[in-house]
Amino acid sequence: MRISAAVIMAVAAIVFSSPASVAGETVRVGMNKNLYEPRVLRIKPGTTVEWVNDEKRTSHSVFFEQEGLEESDRLFPGESWKRTFDKPGVYPYRCGPHPEMTGTVEVTP
Repeated sequence: MRISAAVIMAVAAIVFSSPASVAGETVRVGMNKNLYEPRVLRIKPGTTVEWVNDEKRTSHSVFFEQEGLEESDRLFPGESWKRTFDKPGVYPYRCGPHPEMTGTVEVTP
């Protein structure tokens, strides 16, 4: 059986992007290998996002610098931090100690 490149790309797009959430639920973003997983998260208003440090030794943070918000505390392995998003918009963020580590929360009605 032969699988076309288009089919493989379509499956990859589904697997590696986050599905839209249901308002009121909590959605997890992992931190591993200096990456946020998923890097782009699409959610509904009223959804809470929980960032969890899945590393073995490295600390990370969540910093919505463009909004002028304070950086989260350093999250050591196994620790987490949460934020609820009530308004539609695009919310870019980064890790304080690792500025190349970036992510985006997209909130759509």
